[in-house]
Amino acid sequence: MRLGTGIGWRPEIADVVEALPGIDWVETVAENICTGHLPDSLLRLRERGVAVVPHGVSLGLGGAERPDPGRLADLAARAELLAAPLVTEHIAFVRAGGPRTASPTLEAGHLLPVPRTWDALDVLCENVRIAQDSLPVPLALENIAALLSWPDEELTEGQFLAELVERTGVRLLIDVANLHTNHVNLGEDPAVALDELPVEAIAYVHVAGGVEKDGVWHDTHAHPVTRPVLDVLAELRSRVDPPGVLLERDDDFPPAEELAGELAAIRATLDRAAVPDADAPAHAGDLTSCPVAGPGAHAGKDTPPTAARPSAPTAARPPAPASSSAPTVSSAPALPSAPVPPDSVRDRVAAAQTALLRALVAGAPAPPGFDERRLGVQSRALASKRAGVVAKVAPELPEILGSGYREAFLAYAARRPMSGGYRRDALDFAEELLSTGRPADRAARRRLTRWWKDRAGGRPPGRTTLLLRAARAALVGG
Repeated sequence: MRLGTGIGWRPEIADVVEALPGIDWVETVAENICTGHLPDSLLRLRERGVAVVPHGVSLGLGGAERPDPGRLADLAARAELLAAPLVTEHIAFVRAGGPRTASPTLEAGHLLPVPRTWDALDVLCENVRIAQDSLPVPLALENIAALLSWPDEELTEGQFLAELVERTGVRLLIDVANLHTNHVNLGEDPAVALDELPVEAIAYVHVAGGVEKDGVWHDTHAHPVTRPVLDVLAELRSRVDPPGVLLERDDDFPPAEELAGELAAIRATLDRAAVPDADAPAHAGDLTSCPVAGPGAHAGKDTPPTAARPSAPTAARPPAPASSSAPTVSSAPALPSAPVPPDSVRDRVAAAQTALLRALVAGAPAPPGFDERRLGVQSRALASKRAGVVAKVAPELPEILGSGYREAFLAYAARRPMSGGYRRDALDFAEELLSTGRPADRAARRRLTRWWKDRAGGRPPGRTTLLLRAARAALVGG
């Protein structure tokens, strides 16, 4: 199946997306879809034959823990509800801590980079196989944008992705804007990454806008697509004809004609960069080009053919520990056996990721080897995003607090790492305000009290409870 040209479906631009000409498919954030009810706009698009792909953001497949069965079940349910041809997620971790580190679980509220080490790769591969076994359709994983890099990495991004595909057969969602981001922020050459990764495994491509501030590129999805990002798209198209290309926009939505113009620029870039002689083998990336095992079968159901891929340079890895191999599906191409990482490997990954996340959200010292300035940039970006998402999840809060919302929330976030989702975060923020006699305006405080009671019930916690929570937060940061 060739997807064609698509756009990210968001409720704010639902009518615009329906009216845009030449839209073959859309992608929607999986966690924003209720399994019991689809938005009318998505129903109309499906009736027109427009494919809908759920794009997950909360699995954390690059984390030290195995994927949560409940989250996997939710993603599978959304795939079935949408009759999706595939589902997508990210090569990232989004939470850390917990029993492996004898510390509270912390949520990043954002996608954080996985260290490109053999340990992290072993953990990621097993997590991907677990996810593939749980999903009714093929899985594709996206490379992410990063503001910081891990010290002592053992593989390049292209090598890391090539190894991941080789071991699991997972497909790739290549975000060319993220390749550009990592070029600006980390000095990584997008052309080298494209040379090293298995381009025939690409399921589709993301194109998005961003902005540069003080020498750091922020992948905002709230700015126009820039020429350097289109240049990376051209580099990719010169190597492969991707089955699908999608424009992402998540905020500060422009008028319909501007979105249409960006889509036209994407199509024009693809047309100019096409290399006719390369098109025949390039179509190996089509979603239907690979044998498909039954629903629930693991990686073989979406395994790209490997014979056509030129061998990428790979880093020498140390001998793998002896362990049982993951099973393969007899009806699909056999994958190389992959060792299941022992708990000691997961423990090492957990310790490293927890130390980084504590530095970013809980005021802990920077782990050795990290750029402290970049850690500060990432920490501020996480807090800013947290304030922005809470304002969207609970728009009544900035209405009640007015211009003081952002300052009050950032002060709260500096003391209270996020340990649940954004809705829980909004309630906890309101609790802290009310329990300390804020806001000062009595009418605003009454409105905030009613809002909190409608959503949480009971009575806001007292000062003793808040002191206990503050002590817990201090332990996390220490």
